[in-house]
Amino acid sequence: MLDQTLPQHVAIIMDGNGRWAAKQGLPRIAGHRKGMNNLKTIASSASDLGIKALTVYAFSTENWARPSSEVKFIMNLPIDFFSKFMPDLIANDVRVLVTGMTEELPEKTREVCQKAVRQTADNQGMILNFAFNYGARSDILNAVKSFSRQAIDNPQAIDELSERDFGTYLRTAQLGSLQNPDLLIRTGGEKRLSNFYLWELAYSELVFVDEYWPDYSPDNLQRDLAIFRQRERRYGKIIDEQ
Repeated sequence: MLDQTLPQHVAIIMDGNGRWAAKQGLPRIAGHRKGMNNLKTIASSASDLGIKALTVYAFSTENWARPSSEVKFIMNLPIDFFSKFMPDLIANDVRVLVTGMTEELPEKTREVCQKAVRQTADNQGMILNFAFNYGARSDILNAVKSFSRQAIDNPQAIDELSERDFGTYLRTAQLGSLQNPDLLIRTGGEKRLSNFYLWELAYSELVFVDEYWPDYSPDNLQRDLAIFRQRERRYGKIIDEQ
């Protein structure tokens, strides 16, 4: 039976790959490769636990400013990940989604992401959602532009727009009822959102942990889920004390 206190949607900012590599005396790209392999481990654990959606922040719109060699390596990671782990994803009934400005990705990266989405479209298990070339401010701004274009000939729509309706203009709308994460975990010791899901995280529980992403284990995930279970989610309301 599904634990009712289990978060349905967990989002992870996978931070610390480069710092993990530096501690090992390795180049930064070694940390990214180790982090990619760890994603398979954590995704499998989340799926086994009954989590319905796992979103991982894999590449932000600001990450293009990193050295070109590192960016090129990261752009090849989806190709490596899906070629290596697609059989496991299919066997575990995992559905892949990609949330971000995929139209700006290199052609081969974009094509492999689109293929993974197509191959798993009918799967009914956990959603593994990659926030890849994603930035929350850009997403919100583009949503405003999209709505504004539709409202030009219907000014009344502006007054009728609700928060729920606005959410349908965001790229995360493809997650449907799972659009808003219940729990955000950020690895690597930093305590900021880094332009990730600024709209969707409004009432999420936030957990910041010191482990670098390549060292983050299924036991760490269990620990952070236990922290979530201890939280009282009030959504701005007052809950009467017994």
